[in-house]
Amino acid sequence: MKKTRQKIYQYTAVFEKNEDDGYTVTVPSLPGLVTEGDTLKEAREMAEDAIRCYLQSIQKDGLAIPRDKGLRQNPVKEKVRVVLTPA
Repeated sequence: MKKTRQKIYQYTAVFEKNEDDGYTVTVPSLPGLVTEGDTLKEAREMAEDAIRCYLQSIQKDGLAIPRDKGLRQNPVKEKVRVVLTPA
């Protein structure tokens, strides 16, 4: 019986409170990955599952698994005001 060697990956996830009092999770190193949970604990579990599925999909496509870019510093958050003229 051939043993498969497991590999452990670690990614920086961003947890933000959302309008429903839950948490929205993104992973900057994995574009398009967004998940959420009603509690921080659930959001962490959902993030783990979403990352696993994302990486499995990449493997099936024969692509290289990306490295974690991390967050070099605290992200800048600010409101940007935009004015639209009616069409």
